Amino acid sequence: MSSSSAKFRNPGIVYPGLNPPDRTCNDDKCPWHGHVKVRGKLIVGKVVKAKMKNTVSILHEYLVWVGKYKRYERRRRKIHAHCPPCIPVKEGDDVLIGETRPLAKSVAFVVLGIIKSSPQSSIPQHSTPASM
Repeated sequence: MSSSSAKFRNPGIVYPGLNPPDRTCNDDKCPWHGHVKVRGKLIVGKVVKAKMKNTVSILHEYLVWVGKYKRYERRRRKIHAHCPPCIPVKEGDDVLIGETRPLAKSVAFVVLGIIKSSPQSSIPQHSTPASM
């Protein structure tokens, strides 16, 4: 290993499209550079809020089978996840999160990486009509 490459700890997660971050950080709650172990569920979701410090809100959409009607129904839930500073997450990104021990009162997941980055133009711009 060359000295210029970033050193990271392997969290043991194999997922297509998941790569270790290019930057390093000193966060103890980072799965790549800290001491947090990832165990349990792996969930792919969309970032809906990234305004909290080192925490993001993920929207997880899934299907549930309803036997009475023999159809699937759509459900969704918001999950708070810790976002280490070495992973640059924006609103609209599709990310992979993994379950960990409780990190805070409502945070028990950590962002492992960005699966698909959102384009900047997807954020709606509020426009005011010039003349009415």
